[in-house]
Amino acid sequence: MQHSATCRKTEETISETIRKLGIEAEVIHVTDISEIVERGIMMTPAVMIDGKTMLAGKVPSEAQIRTWFGR
Repeated sequence: MQHSATCRKTEETISETIRKLGIEAEVIHVTDISEIVERGIMMTPAVMIDGKTMLAGKVPSEAQIRTWFGR
């Protein structure tokens, strides 16, 4: 599956924000459509943290990402 521009932007924004916050986290970009559907995602990009869907269908802002980590 080809990576969309919004999915790449989401991954970049999250990676940059957690780096700024000094948080150690693994960012996994799932591209297998069957795995995406299995996780209950119907719109991409989507963000899950510890199995919980935080956002789907748009690129998160840095402010949104910060709230996910209580910052």
